Formats: sequence, structure tokens, C-alpha cells
Amino acid sequence: MTQSSVAQESAPAIDRPPIVAREAWEAARDAMLADEKAHTRAGDALAAKHRRMPWMAVDKAYAFDGPNGKVSLLDLFEGRRQLIVYRAFFEPGVHGWPDHACRGCSLGADQVSNLAHLNARDTTLAYVSRAPSDDIARLKARMGWTMPWYSLTDAFDADFGVDQWHGHNVFIRDGERIYRTYFINVRGDEAMGTVWSYLDATPLGRQEAWEDSPKGYPQTPPYQWWNWHDAYVAGAAPDQRWVEVSDAGQQAWKD
Repeated sequence: MTQSSVAQESAPAIDRPPIVAREAWEAARDAMLADEKAHTRAGDALAAKHRRMPWMAVDKAYAFDGPNGKVSLLDLFEGRRQLIVYRAFFEPGVHGWPDHACRGCSLGADQVSNLAHLNARDTTLAYVSRAPSDDIARLKARMGWTMPWYSLTDAFDADFGVDQWHGHNVFIRDGERIYRTYFINVRGDEAMGTVWSYLDATPLGRQEAWEDSPKGYPQTPPYQWWNWHDAYVAGAAPDQRWVEVSDAGQQAWKD
């Protein structure tokens, strides 16, 4: 008897759902799909409200330590228009120090997708912690994380509600003027990590033509801006062959 079969025999019985034939299963799936589409549309409507949230001016200067020395909050944008800052707990006194960051923050960091796609939508993700830069570099190397990560040096965490608990703060800039546009924490952080979860939290959204956005917001057709993560070129026109493929797929997307 294998170890797996022993585990299965010792597992508690579950109140399982009925076993049905294909037709009944497909009917149940169709009913569930209707609920899931309603859930998706509700998420779209919620993201549209994110794009209409009032902005709060950030008038205080903040400083961070990075791999190349002192940087400002404006520097964290890396020249892009939008910025998402996640406060991760990696510092003395946090369980796991000095080898690991907080387990929850680390699980979240493991979920972060390739940031080239987010960057292609004029958006930067940055992590911040109280640990010194050298320790952050060591942690990133150990865990295989590549997101920009900076050391807090002032009251940024207290001012933006992340001195006691993790959270994502969302910012936009107009030239050198910075505004706070949204804040996600607690269970909201659990869903973060994909390009879509990040963009839906931003004031400009996914920047796709189907979105309900205020007048003048940047928007392009869905799919067409997608690229291989090593092939994005700023300002380049969409690949025509991919445009043809994406146009053919849009009908399925609308259903």
C-alpha cells in the first residue's frame, strides 16, 4: 500500500455533490457560468468606480533607500504615469527575520507576475520595507524575486496606513505632482499579483476601449497591446498578424 493510498483511506468522508451524466453536468456548468459572468461584470463596474475615485494630493516629500542610493517617491515611478507601492514586512522583529520576510507578504510576492506587461501600461509596481537595502537584495536573490524594492526611511508607511499592516497604495503623477488614488489592504491583498488585478486598481484601469472610463482616458483595443514579455517596445504599433488574431477572438470575449 502506498503512502498516498494510506492517506486517502484515513481522510475524513466528505458530503460530496451528486454524480451526474454529461448533459446534467453541462447544464449545471452553464448555470454556474451565468453567475460567474455576472460576477465578472460586477468586478468591471467596481473597477470603473476606482477610475472615478477622488485624488488626494501628496504634498510631503518622501525618501527611500534603493540599490543606487537615495530616491524620492517620484523616482519610484521610473518615469511611468502610475505607481503601485506594496508595503511588505521585512525587518527586525518580524517573524522570519533575517532569513525571510513575513510569510503572508512572501506568499504575495510569489504571486507577482512578470512586470513587463504592467510596465507596458505605463504602470510601475514597487515594494517597500524597513529592512536595509543590502538585506533586501539578499532576500530577493534567495527567493527569486525581481520587483523593485526599497527601504523606508521616514513616515511614508504611517502616513499611508501601512505601518502596522501590509497594503497596496496606488498613485498617479501629473508631471512632478503626485496624487494618491486608491488603497487596498487586508483580504483585498489576496487577489493581487496579476497584471489585471493591478490595473483594475489604478485610476487609468486596463486602458482598453471596452472599459467605462471618464472622457479622455487612454484606451486601445483589447488584446492588441499584448506582447511577449521580452518584446515590448515603447511606442511601437501593434503587430499586424497579432491584430488579426485578436480581432477574431474579440467575439468570444464579448459573449
